[in-house]
Amino acid sequence: MTGFAFIAAGAVGVWLISTPGRDAVSGTRRMPRAATTQLRAPAQTLRTALAGVAAAAAGWTGAWALFGGGVAPILVAVLGGAAPLCAATQRQRLRARDTWRAWPRLLAEIRVLVAHRGQSIPAALFAAGIHAPAGMRPGFSDAARTWSLSTDFEASLRVLKASLADPTADAVCETLLAAHQIGGVRIDARLRALAEAAQAEAAARSDARAKQAGARFARSFVALVPAFMAVIGLSIGRGRQAYESADGQLLVAFSVLAVTGCWLWAGRIMAVPMRQRVFLQ
Repeated sequence: MTGFAFIAAGAVGVWLISTPGRDAVSGTRRMPRAATTQLRAPAQTLRTALAGVAAAAAGWTGAWALFGGGVAPILVAVLGGAAPLCAATQRQRLRARDTWRAWPRLLAEIRVLVAHRGQSIPAALFAAGIHAPAGMRPGFSDAARTWSLSTDFEASLRVLKASLADPTADAVCETLLAAHQIGGVRIDARLRALAEAAQAEAAARSDARAKQAGARFARSFVALVPAFMAVIGLSIGRGRQAYESADGQLLVAFSVLAVTGCWLWAGRIMAVPMRQRVFLQ
């Protein structure tokens, strides 16, 4: 029971470290933008490192409570320490998914503001950015600040492209830049075509992920079954003594590596590929 209590405490610690509190978030919003930008990367690195340490401690405690010995707990601790990095990668994928889902709506809003309300293209872009998902808003804010200081739309779009780092964002920025520089009466048709293309891509990606729902569930289920069987093994025969033996430690280590390798491989082959960025400059 003590081992499981340590596991629960470690899991709570990882969650608290990985999730910023409401006061911290509100305090960051009250800080100047320059100070926030300077502190964001070191703070995130420190938070990830602390989460890795907490996850490694929780993994070692749980493995030692189940298997004893030294090989299996150390291996689980190493893999547990890498968990926050995997979580950060998953958050990036979720932000990318929110980005390609949001572009059709943002383009429709830009088209309405430009074609029907007579706003300029920069004003419409930055007004639509206010309603963008949370992960996209800092990029729009930085681009709007660049525009307000320099009135250089091309430089503002470079800031936006560098922040979003998304193929759809690159295409949108290049289209808006050309329409702003050249002008013409076909801007409504161009924005409509771009919105339809973004909508078709978002629908295709959503359909691909929906078809993978069963495989993703099976991936999680197959990863949980060996852990459940390891717990059941404690009540069979000599239980923990068998795990503590040299052969038991080697078999446990091999099993952990096999399950981890299959988990990573399955996630890799199920990843929906992203379009390559073309307009990098």
